Amino acid sequence: MLTTAPRGTKDIMPSDVSAWRYLEETMRRICAQYGYKEIRTPVFEHTELFQRGIGDTTDVVEKEMYTFTDRGNRSITLRPENTASAVRAYVEHKLSKDDAAAKLYYMGPMFRYDRPQAGRLREFHQFGVEALGVTGPNVDAEIILLAVQVLQSLGLQDLKLKINSVGCPKCRPLHREKLQAFFKPHLEELCHDCQGRFERNPLRLLDCKNSHCHELGVGAPSLEECLCDECKAHFAGLKELLTAAGVDYEVDPNLVRGLDYYTKTAFEIQYAPMGAQSAVCGGGRYDGLVKEISGDEERPGIGFAMGMERVLLALEKQKLLPAFDEGIDVYVVCPKKESFTLAFKTTIELRRAGLKAEYDFNGRSMKAQMKQANKFQAKYVLIFGEDEAARGNVTVRNMADSQQQEIAVNDIIKFFQDK
Repeated sequence: MLTTAPRGTKDIMPSDVSAWRYLEETMRRICAQYGYKEIRTPVFEHTELFQRGIGDTTDVVEKEMYTFTDRGNRSITLRPENTASAVRAYVEHKLSKDDAAAKLYYMGPMFRYDRPQAGRLREFHQFGVEALGVTGPNVDAEIILLAVQVLQSLGLQDLKLKINSVGCPKCRPLHREKLQAFFKPHLEELCHDCQGRFERNPLRLLDCKNSHCHELGVGAPSLEECLCDECKAHFAGLKELLTAAGVDYEVDPNLVRGLDYYTKTAFEIQYAPMGAQSAVCGGGRYDGLVKEISGDEERPGIGFAMGMERVLLALEKQKLLPAFDEGIDVYVVCPKKESFTLAFKTTIELRRAGLKAEYDFNGRSMKAQMKQANKFQAKYVLIFGEDEAARGNVTVRNMADSQQQEIAVNDIIKFFQDK
């Protein structure tokens, strides 16, 4: 199927790019306000990075990664998310040598082999933010507030912020024991995936999308009742700061997120008008990820990822995208071959002067070129007519009111600069 994009991918056509740029510019502007710098990591990484970083019991690693062996017999994976890559870059380039937090953001394509759905294809785009090197709940609150501000700046107001604490290596063993004791009588009823998770990572039982497993999990022991004093204090600090910032939130004890590296804070932002696919942003703290990847360095971190297609879908549905000026400044009309060289030279000079200018490649009739000028939504048309050329002039037509005037060829650039 050479004329069809692979299933789960989509061309972003010129008519759609203005909306993407608007989204990207909004995200970049707010990241700059918060002091975050852009990082760009490779589209593919060594497979082990995601196996160790994300966790080999996650759906992403078990079912969704695009993995292949390259010509050097290395296992390579197209990135399914970018936190592990950002942390790898943080370690490789020794960003931890500075005592200040490393505050990074990125946007770009990710790849997961999953059933394509609205706002989530197999190639999809994420905007993400990571802050590494700070332990306190203040950076957790900052990250969450940044995400909320991005969405609100785009006009999405009906947002629901859900938060939870998923504990740390000190308090998770107790919760693990309680979860296993709770689910053990129902082990045979769990789906095949959850039966495997029961021993390897029972916390993931709470994140299963199978409806029956979800029903079996009702009333399961919550992490909150098992939190150690440190995690309790961290979570209380986060709630205090969010309240101080005037942000409403809901504590959801079943919010565990789908990746193994999360510790302490986990959060999700939902946009209710999106219905079943309401989650537009999710993230959390990952204090053990740097050590998992580097092997020796202890550095805390927290971040989030936001699905860009899903946000654009929300903006389109709610008619929140602004009107984009897709028009050009000048369309040069030249129906006579004898004048084409001068018309071409003028077009280039207009572009060098900073104007958006186009002309007809095919030398069609005056009528056809004027029709093309309308398609380009040109503000002005510059007509190199035979009579005007004899006088060393051209005709300028204002397309908004159809008013015309003749000006000297030598005055064209000055005329449009004055406009």
